[in-house]
Amino acid sequence: MKLKSAFVLLAATAAAATVHAQANDTLAKVRGAGKIVIGTRDSSAPLAYTLGEGRYTGYHVEVCNRIADAVKANLKLPNLATEYTLVTSQNRIPLLTNGTIDLECGSTTNNATRQQQVAFAPTTYVTNVRIAVKVNSGITSISQLNGKKVATTTGTTSVQVLRKHERANGVNFDEVFGKDHADSFLLLESGRADAFVMDDNILAGNIVNAKTPADFRIVGETLSEEPIAIMYRKDDPAFKKVVDDAVIGMMKSGEIERLYNKWFTQPIPPRNVAVNMAMTASLKNAIANPNDKPAEDYRK
Repeated sequence: MKLKSAFVLLAATAAAATVHAQANDTLAKVRGAGKIVIGTRDSSAPLAYTLGEGRYTGYHVEVCNRIADAVKANLKLPNLATEYTLVTSQNRIPLLTNGTIDLECGSTTNNATRQQQVAFAPTTYVTNVRIAVKVNSGITSISQLNGKKVATTTGTTSVQVLRKHERANGVNFDEVFGKDHADSFLLLESGRADAFVMDDNILAGNIVNAKTPADFRIVGETLSEEPIAIMYRKDDPAFKKVVDDAVIGMMKSGEIERLYNKWFTQPIPPRNVAVNMAMTASLKNAIANPNDKPAEDYRK
């Protein structure tokens, strides 16, 4: 019995060691699993969102599909499967670090705190944090939020950004939380919140997909400018090279700009309405000079 127990313990230890090793070698993990798993979002349009029935689309979903093609080429496995897993603001980092997903393709801000846990590809979007309100509310500025209810999504930092903004000094508002971006927008749409603070692209994406888009608008000052990027496990140099080379290649070839125009200036599904967001100077600079600088560098 003792020999049998020792054998079982050794086998378990070896298996755990294999899992740990593969966690730091995503290419080996993907080869062994026969698939690459992409974590994505259901309501971060036009970056990443669902069309229902397990179908995901958007700017960052397309970027990740190109990265998956690069992984297949690197491994010489053209028929490697691509699988999608829905993630939220709360579980995206744990699901990446524990190996459930291999890439996170959504709307995650690259900041110094997160860089302690994960790595980011070169920045592929630069967002401005603002507020969305109902047109008939009369709200046009942060200073008008005193005594109001402000919605945001659990696991995001937007309300903290709002509270730190100088225009919010002396402005007292109540926070209400949605479990995801669609739920936060519903709080605004149903009148349970007076404003929704979030990345401008997410606000625009939810507005164009609302029942009556003309009832809403994005107003007020820009609270912060933040880089958004594809996220993957840190301390994995071989996988980092494949991902970063794929993204930089798209930037140099003009593919990133083409994808941006497709998702931000042209009609997008399911309503075939455009969010009409021209590329900002900050994003043009990030594409011309690929980098994974955190949000803190944008605030200097």
